[in-house]
Amino acid sequence: MEITELQKDLAATFRWTAKLNMHEAVANHFSACVPGSTNFYINKAGIHFSRMKASDLILVTKDNKEKLKKNPEIVDPTAIFIHGTIHEKVPHAKCIFHVHSKYATALSTLKNPTLPPIDQNTMMFYNRFSVFKEFGGLGFEEESLKMAKALGNKQHMLLSNHGLLTTGETIADGFNYLYYFEKAAETYLTALSTNKELNIVSDAVAEKTAEELNNYPINLARMFLDQIRLILDKEEPDYKN
Repeated sequence: MEITELQKDLAATFRWTAKLNMHEAVANHFSACVPGSTNFYINKAGIHFSRMKASDLILVTKDNKEKLKKNPEIVDPTAIFIHGTIHEKVPHAKCIFHVHSKYATALSTLKNPTLPPIDQNTMMFYNRFSVFKEFGGLGFEEESLKMAKALGNKQHMLLSNHGLLTTGETIADGFNYLYYFEKAAETYLTALSTNKELNIVSDAVAEKTAEELNNYPINLARMFLDQIRLILDKEEPDYKN
């Protein structure tokens, strides 16, 4: 079967996440729906992000989903439940990126896991992510249904005591948000560590900046992913295989 550009894009994001040290052993998962469908590609179980190839992505469909749930050596069961449930219940989540990255996870452990608008990166997410506060164990069926409900009409979700989940209409968008949420969390937690008063902008400025970033005149997310692929084409071209 011919490998698609969708698979190559998704494989590239795994490789880059490993380079950024935002992965966790062989856990965590990314997925992307086939255009016009709720069928989605997701990473095969047990493969390190730095070794992920386009051919390592498993296509999950209505016909094979139940079988895959019984074969955890193919796809991580929590991946099937979390991504399958959200793709089904939240139509705007065409691509889903889930990690336990350092700064987003640290933020998720705070009693008040907010992200106040203190710089452009934090403002990007102003009023655009939800917080799932009902951690109840690993992401199997019950937990996944709660996650989908908590995400609602927001684009992204901080999972209290767990990690981060970003979404996008495209792989480029979803991965771009993943990258910038981690940067935003890093800036916020670093600022908190100074024990100085934060310079928080007004709600009006935060919303205006978020809108300007989301409606930027050029597609920086696609440009970012294109540059990642150009680098990988030279350094790790097997990601496309």
